[in-house]
Amino acid sequence: MSEMSIGCALWTLGATPDVAALAGQMEIAAEIGCTSVQPWVVDFEFTPCILDPDVGSDADRRELRRIAESLGLTFSGFCAQLQGAVTYGGLEETEGLQWRIDKTKQALETSAEMGGNIVTTHAGVLPDDKSDPAYRTLLASVGEIAEHGGKLGVYFALETGQERPQALGEFIDEVGSPWLKVNYDPCNLLRYGSDEGTIQGVHALGDKIIHTHAKDWNPETMQATCGEGLVPWDAYIKALKDIAYNGVLAIEDETGNEDMIGSIRRSYAFLRAHLND
Repeated sequence: MSEMSIGCALWTLGATPDVAALAGQMEIAAEIGCTSVQPWVVDFEFTPCILDPDVGSDADRRELRRIAESLGLTFSGFCAQLQGAVTYGGLEETEGLQWRIDKTKQALETSAEMGGNIVTTHAGVLPDDKSDPAYRTLLASVGEIAEHGGKLGVYFALETGQERPQALGEFIDEVGSPWLKVNYDPCNLLRYGSDEGTIQGVHALGDKIIHTHAKDWNPETMQATCGEGLVPWDAYIKALKDIAYNGVLAIEDETGNEDMIGSIRRSYAFLRAHLND
């Protein structure tokens, strides 16, 4: 089995309004030892976003792909996080829905252009009641996006959040597309669930997991350096190995450490030690 690798979710280092900013972030990730990066790819939360085709040019994207290759980096994925009028993601909300669907499809196209094959997002709130109109809306919108991904050879990965992993797995099964997968975030699951659920979720979702965020959670310090919070890393890494996961652990430190680069370095060293066990 191939070994898991360590990458970096680049929005940890801030916005990427131009080529120089994104290139600088990639240089930091490579110097730390990461072999892949996950940039933001929609002009929404981290604005402006140079990889959004409505902001950057074809030439900008070609240059950034060249820089990544020169640094020995691959793109583990891209983040296409949008928001509805009410929920984060909003793919279950009818207002403005077609724009969000089309914008996410555009992100899949950008991923393919950049040599990547994964786009991640929080799609929205998954209703418990499958007869809820919002559930049916989410089913249709996610299915449409996954179908578009299949035409491009790009996976659409839903990030774990407040729903139970089992419910997310059932939803993916109902969509029925091999191009719909999971971006697993143990911190999100722990924050809204339990240690046990965080680990069980790995086994519940199994080979649906195609990408992960390496993030920790400490409600006392509000810092997210891996190994300095409450995520049960020993059991979590073991669970990933149990399901033969060989993808990336993308460091995501989203709570604003004063020394963000130092925090990423500590996360990298912590994860590297675990993978070398």
